[in-house]
Amino acid sequence: MTIEYHPALEAELREIRDYYETRSSGLGEEFVQAFDNQIQKIAVMPERWMIVTADIRRSLMRRFPYVIFFRVVEPEVLRITVIKHEKRHPHFGMGRR
Repeated sequence: MTIEYHPALEAELREIRDYYETRSSGLGEEFVQAFDNQIQKIAVMPERWMIVTADIRRSLMRRFPYVIFFRVVEPEVLRITVIKHEKRHPHFGMGRR
């Protein structure tokens, strides 16, 4: 499975990592590792995750209060569109393709 990332995702991940790093040394890297692990779980079985709208699905991270939104673009192509805090506005990033 090929995994693509929306261009805005890199900046969002960096911001989240930096935030956690200011809270506790090493916590930012733990977040990134948890994110990567969740992406691998999604890639194994993308249809397992709940459909939010049309072709957008979501996956909740366990340890951190973040939601990953993604689409299956082609049978073997997964596009990660948004990572957002659970308390952020529900429509944040939903227009991304």
